[in-house]
Amino acid sequence: MLWIEKYRPKTFAGIIGQEKVIAHLEGFGEKGSVPHLLMTGPHGTGKSCAVECLARTLYGDFWRENLSVIATGALFRNGRAYLEEEEKFAHLYRKDLSVINNFKRIVKWYASIQPLNAEFKLIVFDEAEMLTFEAQQALRRIMERYSDTCRFIFLARTQSAIIPAISSRTLLLFFRPLPEELIIRHLTGICRAESGVSTQVEASEIELIATSVRGDMRSAVMYLQMAMDASITDNIENFSESETKNITKTLFAALQNGDFEGAKSIGEMLVLEYGLSGREVMGELRMARKREFNHPRITLAIAAADEKMRDAGNEFVQLNALFANIIAEYPRLG
Repeated sequence: MLWIEKYRPKTFAGIIGQEKVIAHLEGFGEKGSVPHLLMTGPHGTGKSCAVECLARTLYGDFWRENLSVIATGALFRNGRAYLEEEEKFAHLYRKDLSVINNFKRIVKWYASIQPLNAEFKLIVFDEAEMLTFEAQQALRRIMERYSDTCRFIFLARTQSAIIPAISSRTLLLFFRPLPEELIIRHLTGICRAESGVSTQVEASEIELIATSVRGDMRSAVMYLQMAMDASITDNIENFSESETKNITKTLFAALQNGDFEGAKSIGEMLVLEYGLSGREVMGELRMARKREFNHPRITLAIAAADEKMRDAGNEFVQLNALFANIIAEYPRLG
């Protein structure tokens, strides 16, 4: 069994490092009153777990019946192929309709189903940043029509991906990347629980995992299971390596050459085409900085931008401001 499922939180108490957000959700659950929600933050910070815990609190044994999750990322990335293969959409998918019209048809069908032993049900859009403008415009109208019996929850990496017509109708809840010390503590607890059936992992290796995942608890647990079960701890740093590291080298070179527009284009490509969050781009840039030009001023510029983005700042604005700051610093570094 995958540990990301085995150790997936079943209650709000099991969600680590998101106390302020969880306090809001617990209050909604206790009162039985929930607004439309926009939950933003990097992968692996507890957004989908929090939704499930909210559903369990609201509906008890009927939480599955009153929770509908639509994988919008998979749907809009793969289009018709996804709709044709996904069994739960088999009775709704129509080949003669476009992907967007099939999407509208699916959402309307789920929204029209009456909640079971409850006043309203939850409809969740996972990876909502993949929703097209047309899809979001359609959702705005569906939200207005079915708001009495449905609460719509959008899970996205950034608020800027959601149009104002929807975000203005939702309560924004931001899930922060998890601090390394919390990840280390959680992984250490898993190691103790699994020590009888798996290879023991050294404390230094747990620290290496916690550093490499940059606040993503789901990836940390997955890497820990790989390390304990497959004895591949020497290669943990390589788990997340990809072509994005080579692209980031190009981005760093553009910054060194004072090419703001080039750096901006590469940054946007990493976010829009490769699916990195703004903080993940900063993480890649931080690693490139260590290899190419390790200077305290560059370190401070990245740290300052990272702190602003942690507080839900617009990731494109913060990335562009960082690029401009680094370019401005180069003539003074000598």
